Amino acid sequence: MDAETDLIVVGAGPTGLAAAFYAGMRGLSVRLVDPLPEPGGQLVALYPEKYIYDVVGFPKIKAADLAARLVAQLAPFHPIYALEERAEGLADFPGGFRLTTDRGHAYTARAVIVTSGLGVFQPRRVGAEGEAELEGRGLFYAVRRPEEFRDKRVLIVGGGDSAVDWALALQNLARVTLIHRRRTFRAHEKSVALLLEAARRGELSVKTPYALKAVRGDDWVHEATVADLESGALETLPVDAVLVLAGFLTKPGPITGWGLAMEGGKIAVNTRMETSRPGVYAAGDAVTYPGKLKLIQVNFGEAATAANHAAASITGGKAYPGHSSDRPAPASV
Repeated sequence: MDAETDLIVVGAGPTGLAAAFYAGMRGLSVRLVDPLPEPGGQLVALYPEKYIYDVVGFPKIKAADLAARLVAQLAPFHPIYALEERAEGLADFPGGFRLTTDRGHAYTARAVIVTSGLGVFQPRRVGAEGEAELEGRGLFYAVRRPEEFRDKRVLIVGGGDSAVDWALALQNLARVTLIHRRRTFRAHEKSVALLLEAARRGELSVKTPYALKAVRGDDWVHEATVADLESGALETLPVDAVLVLAGFLTKPGPITGWGLAMEGGKIAVNTRMETSRPGVYAAGDAVTYPGKLKLIQVNFGEAATAANHAAASITGGKAYPGHSSDRPAPASV
């Protein structure tokens, strides 16, 4: 049995880091449990170089930079990270809870905040011939280092925000072609307008309604076959990389078996971010309540609410902590 902390935060993404920070501000010891090898969640794992524009105080900030700032803000409180571990079971324990992981570890705490979503994100594959064989060999489901695509012929597959945003971000580095199954896009309308304007100027190519049928290569992808879904005509494109950015699927995870009330596949919470299980709180994309907005800024507020109410339940004090400027700053800040 590993040492007890006051609080366990399940998930070390932006919401989890924010919750741990507020818990630290209340003097609580915190352990964060996450299956990824580093804190930051999807900000780091999926789109570290992507700019985020809707975090208050930052006109724009790269996802990896936001994650790094969250980690740095939390550091003075000396959190314990249990990374590359997936939370599996949650049992009642004298004075709190006992959480077990897929690594065979057991952690105890007086309260738990779930910020991890409800399952494991997996990229949505499109079922093209050769897709599985060439994954990681020129065919990717996320962009980690944009410079890798400099002066390359890049085919992007998708019509959502990720596909459109990366087409715009890479157009000055690479020769970009974007294909989408429909004539209309799911991405933000302003981004779509910028994409179509860039296509009109010849800065990139957009083909709709088109689908990826096959990718070919030996050690690395070198060509892709795409189909015009209206005429049925096939076209083979020479490529150096294929980015399949068609979204992600969520497979249910162990949290769904923790006895928490659910609504529409989400954890039901009240205005204090309490779940139906006393002592267990939740925040972020995993939760639902009337008027819930799925925005990172909203998730930060939910994290603060969950952490402060958890602190009140642990210490027997008040949920409202007062103004941070009225107290001494953490020693290393």
